[in-house]
Amino acid sequence: MDALVLCFCLALGLMHTTEEKVLRRGRVPPHIVFVMVDDQGYNDIGYHGSEIHTPVLDQLAGEGVKLENYYVQPICSPTRSQLMTGRYQIHTGLQHSIIRARQPLCLPPDIPTLPERLRQAGYSTHMVGKWHLGFCRPECLPTSRGFQSFLGSLTGSGDHFSFQSCDGTEACGFDLHDGNRPAWELSGNYSTRLYTERVKEILRGHDQRTPLFLYVALQAVHTPLQAPGHLLRRYQTLGNRPRRHYAAMVSGVDESVGEIVSELRERGYYNKSVLIYSSDNGGQPLSGGCNWPLRGGKGSYWEGGVRAVGFVHSPLLKRKGVVSQALIHISDWYPTLLSLAEDRDSDSSHLDGQDVWGAISSGLPCPRTEILFNIDPVSRRHGEVDPRLLNVNGFGIWDTGVRAAIRAGDWKLLTGNVGDGDWFPPQTMPGGPQQWQGMEKRRDQRGKSVWLFNVTADPYERADLAEARPEVVKVLLARLAEYNRTAVPPRNPPDDPMADPQLHGGVWTPWLGQEEAGDEGVDEEPDNTNRKARSKSTCRVCKLRALFKKVGTRISKISLTSHELIRQFPSV
Repeated sequence: MDALVLCFCLALGLMHTTEEKVLRRGRVPPHIVFVMVDDQGYNDIGYHGSEIHTPVLDQLAGEGVKLENYYVQPICSPTRSQLMTGRYQIHTGLQHSIIRARQPLCLPPDIPTLPERLRQAGYSTHMVGKWHLGFCRPECLPTSRGFQSFLGSLTGSGDHFSFQSCDGTEACGFDLHDGNRPAWELSGNYSTRLYTERVKEILRGHDQRTPLFLYVALQAVHTPLQAPGHLLRRYQTLGNRPRRHYAAMVSGVDESVGEIVSELRERGYYNKSVLIYSSDNGGQPLSGGCNWPLRGGKGSYWEGGVRAVGFVHSPLLKRKGVVSQALIHISDWYPTLLSLAEDRDSDSSHLDGQDVWGAISSGLPCPRTEILFNIDPVSRRHGEVDPRLLNVNGFGIWDTGVRAAIRAGDWKLLTGNVGDGDWFPPQTMPGGPQQWQGMEKRRDQRGKSVWLFNVTADPYERADLAEARPEVVKVLLARLAEYNRTAVPPRNPPDDPMADPQLHGGVWTPWLGQEEAGDEGVDEEPDNTNRKARSKSTCRVCKLRALFKKVGTRISKISLTSHELIRQFPSV
């Protein structure tokens, strides 16, 4: 009982502290709603000329500020990590790829996250949707990194109805969490619909005297391509099946944002709110997305992979109904939102993001003049060194075999294997991708390791100027070398077989630092009473499988009973 009283007093004290911070300002800072959409391509919104119907998004963007020089990262985790920290990947150790489900890796614990800082500024913070920033330990979870509530998935993708998520073919499990527990009872709901309803619940229950930060990271439109029937019927005339399902999912996002804005209006939040809409990377052309007329797509550093759909909608904007060409990067939201929250960091030297609110709202000169997209030393295979890539192509300044990309002013430089550089026209043809994927093939990637474009004059990256403007190449290679001197070592640990959901009640959940908690940390599937007993009986088998995965064998593919395994490996 004493412990319960103590917890209540601490919670009450925290609430009073938050209210005092708000009262001291003399006014309530704006409510902030950040909507992040997964894998939406540049051409996958109505106001960019798409055949996909997005009337709500078109209207919100048209009444706000369209960000037409806005960049993110080419894949999920890097974009989300820079939103949460305001730092480039080279400064968090997350330079290489995504954070995989079985990888013992997450956001560095010593770097304060955006929601942690906003809570210190007196905000109430809530997250709905996809995390994808690591969950190997309990302290990596959203509720340990600044969010007071969380409903969503921890991994990078999963079924939009059953919430089953697989990492490869051998590790599959349930991935829908309410707080720190698996939300078995919510399985069967469509992800976009489920997350929208939770947002509305939060808005209905929140005390508006406290500023609110809502991070709505929708699972759509990431594969698998799934949508309810009423959305699919809108696109019956689209002959390309992946495009049809993808379009239906985008329409679901459009409806979702419309309902959220309606709730903001009805509940009295709207006039004091700022809504930010952003894709996390370019669309995947082979999975229904379209970035035309930009080059490349998801996973590449071409414009189609990193130039994103983005806009800001707010009654607080000083300019409305305009298009902004200010150079803005996903890392800029960290200092920008803290500035709106009136929590300016006295020492922002450790941040790579810039406060761009003046550029967005008032049309002031933008403080950002360049973007380091990334430097990924892991991209080069061990021992794969060609002196020509440094001494000839790199002018002795930079090893151009390393995957890297930078934009400075009008210029963009790429080195190494920066991803598929094809142009993919809109998928209006019937049938599968094989009928259109070869329509425009790259012509300048074979045997090359350096590209230079004036992306202001040539946003489609069709005129490589690397040979014509070597002096610009040298300047940008030197900038890469300067950035690289500030980089921390990349963290890219191998997958841990002990992360397998079958060792944890069939759920993707933290697997490190849980020893003291025993089996109490995971709720078993409620409608299967035999699951826990079965899990215990096969635990020895699962650990054997994990052991053999670690040494690189394929024991997991052998169909053996527990008795056969024990008989064949009696010393284990």
